[in-house]
Amino acid sequence: MKGLFVKSKPKTPPEVVCKTRTLLVSLLNNAPEFRGNKREEKMAELNKLIRELKTTLYGSSESEPVPEACKQLTSEFFKGDTLRLLIGCLPKLNLEARKDSTQVVANLQRQPVEAKLIAAIYLEDNLDLLDTLRSGYEDTTMALHYGGMLRECIRHQSIAKHVLESEHLRKFFDYMQLPSFEIAADATATFKELMTRHKSTVAAFLSKNCDWFFRDFNTKLLESNNYITRRQSIKLLADILLDRSNSAVMVNYVSSKENLKILMNLLRESSKSIQIDAFHVFKLFAANQNKPPDIVNILIANRNKLLRYFADFKTEKEDEQFEEDKAAVVKAIVQLELIVN
Repeated sequence: MKGLFVKSKPKTPPEVVCKTRTLLVSLLNNAPEFRGNKREEKMAELNKLIRELKTTLYGSSESEPVPEACKQLTSEFFKGDTLRLLIGCLPKLNLEARKDSTQVVANLQRQPVEAKLIAAIYLEDNLDLLDTLRSGYEDTTMALHYGGMLRECIRHQSIAKHVLESEHLRKFFDYMQLPSFEIAADATATFKELMTRHKSTVAAFLSKNCDWFFRDFNTKLLESNNYITRRQSIKLLADILLDRSNSAVMVNYVSSKENLKILMNLLRESSKSIQIDAFHVFKLFAANQNKPPDIVNILIANRNKLLRYFADFKTEKEDEQFEEDKAAVVKAIVQLELIVN
């Protein structure tokens, strides 16, 4: 009788991964144990296992995560196709299990095994998964989960490079304007991560794709009918162009009269936030020491309007750097006519 009350030995992290993987295979293939009356029981078991994975990686209110356990879990997770299975089964899971799965995938991107981020190595061999995650923005029920996973995956430079060079990158310009505010904001967060995290990769990408990228950026984002899209996009543009890694791209951008016209229109927006961010890009046009004739002509033609505009242009809070930048812009505009004359 004594043996009946012996507690079962807790599963090791690799055993939890193996059992999770087995159930994911069965769920994906709609195996008999996931049909009829058995389905609810098996789904509950799978949900519990995914929660165990999360607890191992993040710890609990009572204990911190154990590095060795995390290492074992991560190693076993990427030995098999557990990530592919989890991504494929995500739509079949309930909301809480989806959230737990997203957190598990996020954490695994940062777990070293023998000083290597094996998540990146796995993803490099399974690049098609990134298209699956990216296309999740087209499914309102899955967008935030897949988007969160994708954002964590592009923490790896090689993975970000693949997404940047993908033919589907252009679709982000549409995702950022989706009717759902939450999904559009999530897509914007992912796009910003792509364009700002890995500076050398972004600079190389923009140097090769400058023309089409900024043409689409201007027409689809900066000239969007959606206020939120315009506001977030002009701020992102400022972040991109003001980054020293993108200095060559910045010079190219501020040499275009079409870009200048768009920025001058944004300066006229009723939103002070958009005006301020537009100013931080406009000042680059003014500061350019080698302005093309087209740029010079536009600035001179609008000289008086610009000077009147900047005379009343202020931030809500006192900002010395802003005032210095504004003074430099005004000086550059005044000097243009002197140089021409």
